[in-house]
Amino acid sequence: MAKLADAVRNPALAGREFSAAGVKVAVLPPAHRISLRAPTQSVAALSKALGLTLPQKPKGSAAKGTRTALWLGPDEWLVMDDGAKDPLDACASVDALHSAVGISHRNVAFSVIGVGAANTISAGCPQDLSLGVFPVGACSRTVLGKAEIVLLRTAEDAFRVECWRSFSDYVYGFLTEAARDAAA
Repeated sequence: MAKLADAVRNPALAGREFSAAGVKVAVLPPAHRISLRAPTQSVAALSKALGLTLPQKPKGSAAKGTRTALWLGPDEWLVMDDGAKDPLDACASVDALHSAVGISHRNVAFSVIGVGAANTISAGCPQDLSLGVFPVGACSRTVLGKAEIVLLRTAEDAFRVECWRSFSDYVYGFLTEAARDAAA
């Protein structure tokens, strides 16, 4: 009998990082991710199952441990877990109406950190990234150059940029060029 081979997925751009004066761009390790859609009446049950309160307002996010939920629309969230627990498993036990789709392999994440982080992202993003308008914990679905991204401010001088795997080379290249310009 023939032996079946196990497929191994190599993370896109694994280990890449770039530093310039005042900014560092790095590819983050793989994470568990789901695209979650649910009506308002299902939010409490899903929040309980996920172990955090799903945000209900624009630009809202919630984090507990290694799990983060980002509000993307009135009934839409991106839920990520940088640890070993897949949020898809947590949603499987919820009877309330919802749609949870695993997208762990669809996305690639980058960290952009340093005093030049906001200027680096602003080179191709129309979002106002001033702290008064886009404070720590704020998130949004927006664009960077010609690619759609999900942007999360993780600290005053740090951001997480999520993009589709197929755009990861473009986004990484854009961020490194913008970092060079921000450092100049």
